[in-house]
Amino acid sequence: QVQLVESGGGSVQAGDSLVLSCAASGGTFSSCVMGWFRQAPGKEREFVATISRSGGRTSYADSVKGRFTISRDNAKNTVYLQMNSLKPEDTAVYYCAAKWSTSTVDLATRVYEYRYWGQGTQVTVSS
Repeated sequence: QVQLVESGGGSVQAGDSLVLSCAASGGTFSSCVMGWFRQAPGKEREFVATISRSGGRTSYADSVKGRFTISRDNAKNTVYLQMNSLKPEDTAVYYCAAKWSTSTVDLATRVYEYRYWGQGTQVTVSS
């Protein structure tokens, strides 16, 4: 079992930056592909970013590419999402997720690929 706890959300103005953190416990963090997803009211949960076990590979949704950066610190069992140039359309509850993987190059962009999820943290961007 892996427990995930997100933090760092809040209310900001368009153009501001935020850093989300997701602390993992209860499992071998370095064996997990990690992902960030978000869900806006009335919409489906959507992929934001993913990072491989070692951090050597990443992938982003087109809507955040160039503005968001995912990273991880396996020594601290934590994954981060640096969000710059925030837009009102980035407003959502942000979730981190973990997927066990035996591959060091594996990434995962789909909700159904992840077994473990955090409770989410709200990000609100006003214009």
